[in-house]
Amino acid sequence: MALRNVAMRVLLLLVVVSAAYAAKGKEKKKESADGPAASGPAASGPGGEYDITKLGAKPDGTTDCTEAVEEAWASACGSTGNPTIIIPKGDFLTGALNFTGPCKGDGLTIKLEGNLLASNDLAKFKSNWIEIMRVKKLSITGKGNIDGQGKAVWTKNSCQKNYNCKILPNSLVLDFCDDALIEGISIINSKFFHMNIFQCKGVIVKDVKVSAPGDSPNTDGIHMGDSSNVSIIDTTIGVGDDCISMGPGTTKVNISGVTCGPGHGISIGSLGRYKDEKDVTDITVKNCVLKGSSNGLRIKSYEDAKSPLVASKITYENVKMEDSGNPIIIDQKYCPNKLCTSKGDADRVTVKDVTFKNITGTSSTPEAVSLLCSEKKPCEGITMSDVKIEYSGTNNKTMAVCSHVKVTATGVDKANTCAA
Repeated sequence: MALRNVAMRVLLLLVVVSAAYAAKGKEKKKESADGPAASGPAASGPGGEYDITKLGAKPDGTTDCTEAVEEAWASACGSTGNPTIIIPKGDFLTGALNFTGPCKGDGLTIKLEGNLLASNDLAKFKSNWIEIMRVKKLSITGKGNIDGQGKAVWTKNSCQKNYNCKILPNSLVLDFCDDALIEGISIINSKFFHMNIFQCKGVIVKDVKVSAPGDSPNTDGIHMGDSSNVSIIDTTIGVGDDCISMGPGTTKVNISGVTCGPGHGISIGSLGRYKDEKDVTDITVKNCVLKGSSNGLRIKSYEDAKSPLVASKITYENVKMEDSGNPIIIDQKYCPNKLCTSKGDADRVTVKDVTFKNITGTSSTPEAVSLLCSEKKPCEGITMSDVKIEYSGTNNKTMAVCSHVKVTATGVDKANTCAA
């Protein structure tokens, strides 16, 4: 009897073990068919591609796709080689996207063929919309749009009345990124700046379109600060503020083949708003067209600058104006909306070694040249050659308005050069 009981127990144990192995075998077959149950999505395609629609993103323009896009970033950034995040055709709505490195691979590409749409629920944003930080060898390419959908919130912008206003989200921000390429895409209707480059080295913006209505507030096209070796090439920008603005600490910048308008022009500054700003130097603007912009080539600094800095080694060459206001302007008394606290007794910004060469076309204002320099910090080393701008109004006659500056001029009407 005892032996029979033992035999029965052994038989029962064998049945249980066999069932367990069978179940495990089924799980392995299912895993093999459906893919491994890993913590992140498996890359598919050559080079490791992460398609946001395979991670749950829906291209309907109304479903919040933030989680899917950030999951794609986390997986791609954690991969070796040269992974690619795919944003296919369609409309993908998101809140704030924080893409933080450093990444493991040799480089990372975001292929944008569809449209990223920013939510208009401002509670979803702590600061910026798409912020990419501490990434090397980043590429954002494609024919899609980064659409800030700013029209719904522009009325909430109070920055033109209040220095300490609440800043609306910038659309695309690169912080501490080296060797970045932005090519082919469009950035439109940002809530605030369309693109902001901060403390980056080696950034190329090529064949990009940036657009917003001319009356949209503070919608700068491309702003940069504390960055070096930045190139903006063959890019079209029409916005409600500066097409390009180069803030303090900007060095070694090449701007070529840019069309600007509408907008406030291609600007250096504003400079001097904050304490301990760094110098701006080695800037070249070449082969550009400004169409209907309210300003042309502009250098602007606050008359109540908080600390000393220098803007120098600046060259403008082969630039055409098409009915742009103030085609050439240096303004060391810049004070938007008359919010400055000084009467000019605190001028601390030096502007020197600036060249204007072959600047042609038409001006919408009689003042083709305005060099409004500081009494305490006069402009130095200003050179003009082949500057030929006509007023598009009555008589086609332009004039120069100048203060505290000496100009060396060749091949230019003396009345329009501020030459001694």
